[in-house]
Amino acid sequence: MGQEEGERAAAESVAAAARSLRAGVEKSRALGQALARAGPRMEEIQLALPALEAAVRPIRAPRAELAAAGPHIDRAVGPAAAVLKVFDAVHGLEPPLLAGGAVAGDLTGYLAVLGRLEEALRFLSDNCGLAALWLADIVEYLGDHDLADPRFLADLAVTLEGLKKPSGDLDGGLLAAALNMLEAEFHRLLADHCAPLAMQQQLTITSASTTAPSLIPASTVHKLSLIIDRLIANGRQDRCLSVYADARGGMVSASLHTLGLDYLQNPVDDAQALGPGVELWGRHLEFVVRCLLESERQLCNKVFGQRKDDASACFAEVAAHAGILDFLSFGRAAADAKKDPIKLLRLLEVFDSLNKLRLDFNRLFGGKKACAEIQSQTRDLVKLLVDGAVEIFEELLVQVELQRHMPPPPDGGVPRLVSFVVEYCNRLLGEKYRPVLTQVITIHRSWRKEAFSDKMLVNAVLNIVKALEANFDVWSKAYDNVTLSYLFMMNTHWHFFKHLKATKLGELLGDAWLQEHEQFKDYYLTVFMRDSWGVVSPLLNREGLILFSKGRATAKDLVKQRLKTFNASFDEMFRKQSAWVIPDKDLREKTCGLVVQAIVPAYRSYMQNYGPLVEQDVSASKYVKYTVDGLEKMLSVLFVPRPRRAGSFQIRHSNDKITSAMTGFYRSASTVK
Repeated sequence: MGQEEGERAAAESVAAAARSLRAGVEKSRALGQALARAGPRMEEIQLALPALEAAVRPIRAPRAELAAAGPHIDRAVGPAAAVLKVFDAVHGLEPPLLAGGAVAGDLTGYLAVLGRLEEALRFLSDNCGLAALWLADIVEYLGDHDLADPRFLADLAVTLEGLKKPSGDLDGGLLAAALNMLEAEFHRLLADHCAPLAMQQQLTITSASTTAPSLIPASTVHKLSLIIDRLIANGRQDRCLSVYADARGGMVSASLHTLGLDYLQNPVDDAQALGPGVELWGRHLEFVVRCLLESERQLCNKVFGQRKDDASACFAEVAAHAGILDFLSFGRAAADAKKDPIKLLRLLEVFDSLNKLRLDFNRLFGGKKACAEIQSQTRDLVKLLVDGAVEIFEELLVQVELQRHMPPPPDGGVPRLVSFVVEYCNRLLGEKYRPVLTQVITIHRSWRKEAFSDKMLVNAVLNIVKALEANFDVWSKAYDNVTLSYLFMMNTHWHFFKHLKATKLGELLGDAWLQEHEQFKDYYLTVFMRDSWGVVSPLLNREGLILFSKGRATAKDLVKQRLKTFNASFDEMFRKQSAWVIPDKDLREKTCGLVVQAIVPAYRSYMQNYGPLVEQDVSASKYVKYTVDGLEKMLSVLFVPRPRRAGSFQIRHSNDKITSAMTGFYRSASTVK
């Protein structure tokens, strides 16, 4: 009886072990089938499980050891089953993520589904390897206890070792496809709101201090920001920035094309010709920086949110599309233009435009890395402008002094150096250039640890004017004809007085200084009349005619002789002075009036009294060459200027432009480099 009970108990134990082993095998089979459904990425696991099953099936181990293997199998199946469940969930997300129009129709809902996918993939990434470790434990246990064929266990170990480090493509490419759809929507939203602006109209209606209105609605900006967050979070930063920069940069470039910025690419090498371009450049640069780029910077900040570095990098690309470097290159072309006094004005204009935008440049392009090229070129340009402007200004005095030994105008007119320097210095001390020039020289002196003030600038300009004044006497002595030198001094002193009176420069020089030049004009006019036309009219004297009593024939001969002498002297004087000029209309009319007054009344009286003696003579035309009216007309048109060829200096025209006539100002002094 006892023996039967023992055998029954042993049979039950064996049966229990068999049931436990069978249950483990069944769970292993179920795990293999579940992994097979997980997709192509779990194929290794699917192959491993049948091998494990095949290895376990021929087990001929003792029943007690088989019973002990059950708990190990249970512990391995749990994590693997959880992983497979998540894989099933991932596949369930495919329809909402890949459906056409899903992104545009409900972006918020789409991003929520995408978030669940990302969470599932993080779980799989963290736990897939763990499940493989548990399965590896089964293999290790079976091997340690000789519960399976060693060959099968070796193959399983190799397979599971690969599953411990799963690849990133656990979803079969679902995340990449979803991100591609987000990227396409991002591009579409940008393209729908990147139509070029009507810049000519915008330039007219937008003040320089007003940001150009954004054409992207706030709702679209919010969508772009949401998409950027997900794209960048999934490693698509470079592609995202590239798409944004190309879209917005293309819009900015197309918008600016309507402004006609071709002049930026082909700057001239002449400072005078650069004038209109520099003025236009300043207005365009101010508009681009304060309106267009300011708007783009604000848009970048809104779209990229807290991603400051990304916003700066993207804005730098947009600024490059806006041609900001081309604007700086144009400014450099002005700095590299041929040296000329007018170049100083161009340099000051370019510097002033940049200085007005200094705070804007610092705010927009102040990033450490993104806008480094813009910062570098701006600093280099400012230094070129400052150095170039100071160099020209400091040479002006030397150049004026060097012109002292150049020949004066052969017609006695005002030297173009005088006309130019008077106008030029008045400009330098005017409201437009004076503060800029003071600032430029102050900056330059600060680099050398030296001080500078506005008073020092004024003194420097006054020294230039006084050096020019010192040239007058040297020039006047260069004339062979003393009378012509008087005309020259009269013209030059009067030009000084008239063009400095009621000007800032004249105010600084003082009334006494100006009146001295007016007095010089009067003095030289007097000596000019005395030594020229003043010696012609006395030739028509009546000496000997009133007391003459020896007969009409002798009187007639004397009148003929005096008329002949007068005609010769008048012709010679008129011939010479017909080549002389008085540029100022008022002074010319006054001088001609004095000449007429000196000659015509005396000639009229003489002809009235003694003309009849010769007018009836056969040879009368040899002695009576001029009528009174004809003589007056001839003298009334003396000293009229003729158009000059471009010479050594510059002149001012009525349109407030200074035209190029200064070509010799620097080239005449080879010692000054």
